[in-house]
Amino acid sequence: MELRDYIRILRKSWLLIVLLTLVGVAAAATFSLLQKPMYTASTKVFVSTSSGQNVSDLAQGNSFTVQRVKTYSDLVTTPIVLQPVIAALELNMTSDDLASAVSASAPLDTTLIEISVSNEDPVLAADLANAISQSLTAVVQDIEAPEAGSENTSPVKLTRVQDAPVPQSPVSPKVPLNVALGALVGLALGLAIAVLRETLDNRVRNERDVAQLTDAPIIGGIAFDPKAKTRPLIVQADPRSPRAESFRTLRTNLSFLDIGSEDRSFVVTSSVQSEGKSTTAANLAISLADSGARVLLVDADLRRPKVAEYMGLEGAVGITDVLIGRAELLDVVQPWGRSKLFVLPAGKIPPNPSELLGSSAMADLVALFNREFDAVIFDAPPLLPVTDAAILSKSVGGSILVVAAGHTHKNQLKGAVSALENVGAPISGLVLTMLPTKGPDAYGYGRYGYAYGYGYGDEETVDQSAVAEDGSRPAKPTPSKKTTTKGA
Repeated sequence: MELRDYIRILRKSWLLIVLLTLVGVAAAATFSLLQKPMYTASTKVFVSTSSGQNVSDLAQGNSFTVQRVKTYSDLVTTPIVLQPVIAALELNMTSDDLASAVSASAPLDTTLIEISVSNEDPVLAADLANAISQSLTAVVQDIEAPEAGSENTSPVKLTRVQDAPVPQSPVSPKVPLNVALGALVGLALGLAIAVLRETLDNRVRNERDVAQLTDAPIIGGIAFDPKAKTRPLIVQADPRSPRAESFRTLRTNLSFLDIGSEDRSFVVTSSVQSEGKSTTAANLAISLADSGARVLLVDADLRRPKVAEYMGLEGAVGITDVLIGRAELLDVVQPWGRSKLFVLPAGKIPPNPSELLGSSAMADLVALFNREFDAVIFDAPPLLPVTDAAILSKSVGGSILVVAAGHTHKNQLKGAVSALENVGAPISGLVLTMLPTKGPDAYGYGRYGYAYGYGYGDEETVDQSAVAEDGSRPAKPTPSKKTTTKGA
């Protein structure tokens, strides 16, 4: 993954990352509030030995003291030191319980022992620290004392050089630190989930995903429209919309494919169903006819035909009737709109669609269509469930593969491309549909069409009477004068 991939992940999953960061902060704050505040009091004890008469005795005494300091610091948490403290302060606990709250340390190359005690009561913490230092002094004196009857005194002496003051502020919980750590943990978790989700995502999202799977060019992109089911023919329903302009851009890009080829027929198909192939075929045919071309739209989906329903035509009789010789072609081809667009419905659903589409009669029809029309658009079934589209693609000039962004899986697109390549069918290009309009994978109108807010002109200067029902416009529209009425 490159840097821009991580930036894209951040833009795409920023809400999840922020949410988990806030959850981490809330969890840390809750944990801190539920904890009881703890206070720590510390005292220091100085360890000394009796001084000698010469330098050698002094050096030996100092070495002896340093060695003893580590031993005395370990004695702090032993029952022999803590039990007298428990009895003196009348504590309701065992020496093990008290030892868990006591710590002792001896700084390197010093003869000091620092004793620290943590407790919920700051006064008790200070009393415990002072009592433990006093108990340690007495225990060491008893241990280091010479044998009974000896006139010598103990060479070791412990002196408390710093009493433990009553702490004024708790040492835990450390709310700012806990909140910061919670935020970092939440942020790291959010980033990890976002990267993992992106890594495991097997759907086609943008052009880069398509480019990694096939070398076929992307000739168009159609933005997602939540009202597509209610207005499938957007070129006719809203000819000035950015989405309608995207189909005109597709028409323009299609005109540059195989320049000079006499075969201008294309199969529009997809990997699986519900990727927008039928609406793409219908709107592309309308936009081609609007440019003045003589266009035939053929519903070659002999399993789930949709073209007649979208175009508002009678679809009981169609191409299946022509292929079996039950009807003549001129009787079933229907004109549509005011342009040179003709529609050939699917007709009755046959029991053998693949055989009909791969028959010699179908090849003769395709040759006839290429002679009579400037462009022929076949709406074919998806490639992966059935082989109809792959069989038909062998007889036409090229195939247009529709890919739904965020819907088509990468392995599905790869399988569809392989299905066409296996039969030697040329792929003219791919069309990305259902592209999002927001987010890192947002549909770029600068790439496929006009931007929002960029139309054909001022609403008041457009001659609405010059717009036909199918969205076509005269070559030289007559401009209307803009007048201003007083009080308007």
